[in-house]
Amino acid sequence: MCYKATCYATTAHLSKMLNLSEDKFTTTFQSRLGRDPWLEPYTDQTVEHLAKKGVKKMLVFSPAFVADCLETILEISEENQEIFLENGGERLDLVPHLMIVKTGLNVSLK
Repeated sequence: MCYKATCYATTAHLSKMLNLSEDKFTTTFQSRLGRDPWLEPYTDQTVEHLAKKGVKKMLVFSPAFVADCLETILEISEENQEIFLENGGERLDLVPHLMIVKTGLNVSLK
């Protein structure tokens, strides 16, 4: 399965586990560099659009990374939060990484 398909499958799995209706979540992609195209929809543009549509609170998961890293923390917690607040949103929170890794064993909590 390719990266994009894996991201959508992960979103579907998480939304099912959390019992979220389809109007309560979306999958976006970050980490594009410069003018080179990347997978869409872009996270920053989606955050801006949703804030302008009246969404006031947003909870963000980044399950594609094996750990929270500078990229996730900086781009999501800081840059996208700033975009969200500047466009009418009130609160954007990044959920700490969902995977617990200990000596090579991955544990999913249900």
